[in-house]
Amino acid sequence: MRAILFIISLSGSLIRGIADLSGLDIDFEGHSLSLNTGDVDFRSPTTPLIVNLIAALKSLKSRHPSMTLTFAPETLLFSIANTFYGSGPWGGQDPRCGAYLPVIHALRDDITLLHVQNYNSGPIMGLDGQYWQMGSSDFHVAMADISLKGFNAAGNSSRPFVALRPDQVGFGVPSSVSAGNGYVEPSVVQAAVNCIVKGTSCGSYKPSKTYPGLRGVMAW
Repeated sequence: MRAILFIISLSGSLIRGIADLSGLDIDFEGHSLSLNTGDVDFRSPTTPLIVNLIAALKSLKSRHPSMTLTFAPETLLFSIANTFYGSGPWGGQDPRCGAYLPVIHALRDDITLLHVQNYNSGPIMGLDGQYWQMGSSDFHVAMADISLKGFNAAGNSSRPFVALRPDQVGFGVPSSVSAGNGYVEPSVVQAAVNCIVKGTSCGSYKPSKTYPGLRGVMAW
């Protein structure tokens, strides 16, 4: 996908040649998306890959305004931006931290659905300042709360990431133990949804408000 999007970002003729694009799911994983050293503000990215990706998606959306646009970032590429962003102001951090953030911010008015992959993840700090481990209802609720409430990127109050609308937010779960680490039974997923939507069945993590408009759940 990286190569395809890079070509699109450079080739206007290719964009014009797509007669009717119904949708696009952006699913960079691993080392395919990262921020250059010194790129510290998600509101004005300088990494060419990020800048070109944003330009390509905006161009596609302008030519196909009704197309569905979804994002499926790993927690490292989005949720962790609550704590760490890029290689940090002094370098040394994983440059993949929060690499989706500038893209999601730039396309926030065009996003149909953001469904973060709540699996194959290390511990991630929630908005309560506590680290949460995958494989529990609490993890799903804490990660969804990051998208639904918004946060200060890398804890910097001068760089707030404004929350997406609830109808733009879902969360991703593995459909079986072979699909990814962090599998939970459907009843646990339902408990997380109930907590987010109704404020019931909550475990240790309780969001500050309910979100009846939550879009749903993606199963991989």
